[in-house]
Amino acid sequence: MARNAQTYAAVSPFVPLAEVTRGGIVESVHEGAVAVVDDAGRLIFSAGEPHVRVFTRSACKPLQAVPFIARRGHEAYGFSMPQVAIMCASHSGEPRHEEAVRSMLAKSGRRESELQCGTHPPIFYSLNGRLPRAGEEFTPAQHNCSGKHAGMLALCTLTGTAPDTYLDFEHPVQVEIRRAVASLTATAEKDMVLGVDGCSAPNFALPLSGLARAFARLAQDRADPEYDEAPRIIFGAMTAHPEMVSGEKRNDLAIMQAGKGDWVSKVGAEAMQGIGIRSHGWGIAIKIADGNPRALHPVTVEVLRQIGLLGDPDSTPLAAFRRPPIINFRAIETGVVRPIFQLNTH
Repeated sequence: MARNAQTYAAVSPFVPLAEVTRGGIVESVHEGAVAVVDDAGRLIFSAGEPHVRVFTRSACKPLQAVPFIARRGHEAYGFSMPQVAIMCASHSGEPRHEEAVRSMLAKSGRRESELQCGTHPPIFYSLNGRLPRAGEEFTPAQHNCSGKHAGMLALCTLTGTAPDTYLDFEHPVQVEIRRAVASLTATAEKDMVLGVDGCSAPNFALPLSGLARAFARLAQDRADPEYDEAPRIIFGAMTAHPEMVSGEKRNDLAIMQAGKGDWVSKVGAEAMQGIGIRSHGWGIAIKIADGNPRALHPVTVEVLRQIGLLGDPDSTPLAAFRRPPIINFRAIETGVVRPIFQLNTH
């Protein structure tokens, strides 16, 4: 039964995080929640309900790569650190991304036709105002999730399991990944809700604070008690090669450039964000309730500022994401998206 407005207001786990202006007044408001924790799961800062259950979407990709790296699969197949980074990526389909994925498939004895992520026009087209040519065709290697899928297929080769069903919930590869996500987020497998991601791979709904804890654990500068060097290797690959995690003009690249090797970042669809801060041992997870990324990016910058990690955002690669303008089709600025929250301290 649908909830009425009064009931929703009484039980909503979300609070206003950003507003959109037009003509000098507020036109729209985006709600959401924020969790900042340490690697033991202790809450440090929050907004809204920090334990609200959310689908992790692509913010989960670094966690999904952990089993393969823990098995030293990257060494077995000679994957470079940029290729480890692209296993964790929602890349833009730039030529360097496509080439890295094809090389990974060749090194692990797999074929591009085995990728089950589907196809779409590369993200870098829209970022550069480019439209596909009439009749232009695209391949699975250009899909933004192809690096993750290439890693899953490589894990099939490494473990001798069937590649044709690698996305089934109970395939050994997915069972191993699910176990890793449960461990890293400190969430019991029975409490995780399974769903299908946009790229057809399994995805997980779990507490926002659990995702934050996983990013804190990813950022730790010591061997992991369960996965040894795997989180540290993934952190190192992503922070050394952020251009492989997203692409030019994208927020994950800007966040990791601003962090100068101290911050690891992964965005997800429906306005999800995970960030790990090595120097503080913190993990950050952010969810915008309506799934609109236009609110996510200024909220992320403001979270980093409020917790003392970002002085003047305008002097960093994050300047363009702090208060993005609303631009119409004649390139006229009609408004702005701006954060409106104050974090709670615990």
